Amino acid sequence: MRNLEIYAGPRARKHLREFGLRPQDIRVVPAAAGGPKGLVLNPLDRYIFGRWLARSEQVVHLLGASIGAWRMACACLPNPDVALAQLAEDYVTQRYPHRPGKLPEAQVVSEIFSARIAQRLGTRAGEVLASPRYRLHVFTSRGRMLLHRPGRMRAVLGYMGAYLTNAASRQALGSWLERVVFSDPRDDLPFALADYRSQRVPLDLANLAPAILASCTIPFALMAVQDVPGGPPGTYWDGGITDYHLHLNYAAMGDGLVLYPHFQPRIVPGWLDKAWHKRHRASAHLDNLVVLAPHPAFVERLPNGKLPDRQDFRDLRDDDIGRERLWRVALAESTRLADEFARIVERGGPIDAMPLP
Repeated sequence: MRNLEIYAGPRARKHLREFGLRPQDIRVVPAAAGGPKGLVLNPLDRYIFGRWLARSEQVVHLLGASIGAWRMACACLPNPDVALAQLAEDYVTQRYPHRPGKLPEAQVVSEIFSARIAQRLGTRAGEVLASPRYRLHVFTSRGRMLLHRPGRMRAVLGYMGAYLTNAASRQALGSWLERVVFSDPRDDLPFALADYRSQRVPLDLANLAPAILASCTIPFALMAVQDVPGGPPGTYWDGGITDYHLHLNYAAMGDGLVLYPHFQPRIVPGWLDKAWHKRHRASAHLDNLVVLAPHPAFVERLPNGKLPDRQDFRDLRDDDIGRERLWRVALAESTRLADEFARIVERGGPIDAMPLP
């Protein structure tokens, strides 16, 4: 049965037909927001970073928003296979005290999740930033106007304004939320961020964990992060709000490919763009992009015929054991994605990828 599909932009399709997919061709790896959906990519991540990319020597830029930032930070550690396996275990087993039938309070979720990020990554920030090959770039969303300062009513009104503004124009959303990227100071991104209001801040030992926490901070589910060290002052939220699937101008980087393990073939620019399907179409910016995505038949074989998602937290809020069981099945099934990718790249030769939708 087919488990994995490969999609690519025009330049990348030509490259794959001529040379196949080789580790030395990869210059960038993006990692999307999407919460539990990222679990199905864990075995694929472990193979790519633990074995396949290890056969090459070039610098690779790792871009992440939300769970994608957590994934890419783990990939920078000396043993990415172990670190990524631990991430999956941490994500599956996360639990938050709450009243029966109610969702956990944002303050509780923030305290527990912040402690876990500090434990896994904050104490190892030096190792992440000392990676000889990988350069981490953590995407966050910084509030402006009503969203510049904390407060539930300010957030409610601010996100209403942001939604309406984004409906008119993604670029106009920058009046409410700007992209702040915390980047490895050793190398700039190999392409400009000129598509949307942006700032770049150097990553360091003090801000790596707070930046990743901010990137994972879903509005209203967690408390907004205030004043990330080294960054512009203000209130920070999930990087997926401005960059849900990191639809960036990869084509401007010149040589090399962008390898994107993703849970779907389409690249949605921002979280608020989910309803605007015209914005999901491939653009010239994705000319050199290669997407690895689960085949629909694979997804149908997962529990309930779908990827793990945040709705599982809501539906099974009082049944952590049941949720964990479903997610472990999905995680185990996802080894098929890694196995199929391994077969493709190990045999070598041309690859006939499908066009990006």
